[in-house]
Amino acid sequence: MGFFSKDIHSMDDLFVHTLRDIYYAEKRILKALPTMIEKASSSSLKQAFQTHLGETEGHVTRLEEVFRMHGVEAKTVKCPAIDGIIEEAEDVASEVADEEVLDAALAAAAQAVEHYEITRYGTLIAWAKRLGRNDCATVLQRTLDEEKAADAKLTGLAEARLNMRAAE
Repeated sequence: MGFFSKDIHSMDDLFVHTLRDIYYAEKRILKALPTMIEKASSSSLKQAFQTHLGETEGHVTRLEEVFRMHGVEAKTVKCPAIDGIIEEAEDVASEVADEEVLDAALAAAAQAVEHYEITRYGTLIAWAKRLGRNDCATVLQRTLDEEKAADAKLTGLAEARLNMRAAE
């Protein structure tokens, strides 16, 4: 099903489709994070990725909760956007030999992922509220808050250490 599929007839259909999109994205991120942890040389960056790996497992669980609350099957739809972001990160990581530059690149790639997630969760929360599903919105908000905090942590690491070391 494409994003503007004929199977989307209502705001509820759009909400469910987007839930399935971010569900795919979170599962894809779960597979990508261990490689990012392995490639990172900065202990702070490794720790940030490890923390986010645990959070991402919680995000998957919360999405499954929202699916149950909304009375629909928890399943994925392919998300070309997250695939592209992760593929680009993998390409860059395979081309960078300098550890300091690689850390800066990994942090930037992780932020691109966070920004995608932030847009998706923000939209889902707005739609859940419009659909009268404040219960779903509350669960999704917890994840959005964690995604914003992860982005802020990556920004702090990049600005305080990673970018400076990469530029030396």
